[in-house]
Amino acid sequence: MTCPDIFVVMGVSGCGKSTVAAQLAAALGVPFLEGDSLHPARNVARMAAGFALSDEDREGWLQALAARIRQAREAGQGLVLSCSALKRSYRDILRQGAPDLHFLFLHGDTSLLEARMAARTGHYMPLSLLTSQLSTLEVPGEGENAQRFDVASPPEDIVASVLAARSPTQLRSV
Repeated sequence: MTCPDIFVVMGVSGCGKSTVAAQLAAALGVPFLEGDSLHPARNVARMAAGFALSDEDREGWLQALAARIRQAREAGQGLVLSCSALKRSYRDILRQGAPDLHFLFLHGDTSLLEARMAARTGHYMPLSLLTSQLSTLEVPGEGENAQRFDVASPPEDIVASVLAARSPTQLRSV
């Protein structure tokens, strides 16, 4: 028996990670985990105040996400997680939970990302940190089991592309 897939929908703030991840999880009939929900209060306060997180700030958060991924894998359950996963080293930590993790990298034009961030309400991440995230971003490379999607596409189209790339036996009947 093969284990259900575990996906990390990744990219900078404003790319639509949460929207795509929630829709994909619903389509697959698996849990969705909003990665930001596991940030310690200190990290949220730093970002809300306009300070970029350091690798050290992110370490415990990434380890907590890897533990959730590992729990899903050990339980034989699928999972869709939203997480910026900006650097390969961060993705390597996440892969400690499941080496065959699938990454869905959402990327887009900076002006589109800025417009999305400016339009959203109730999120702690200020627009001022987008530049920092873009400069930190290491695009997934060879051997990282990553697919790339332009965020100018509607989330439904991105999800449909992911589903179309899977074999029919991997999809859950709804």
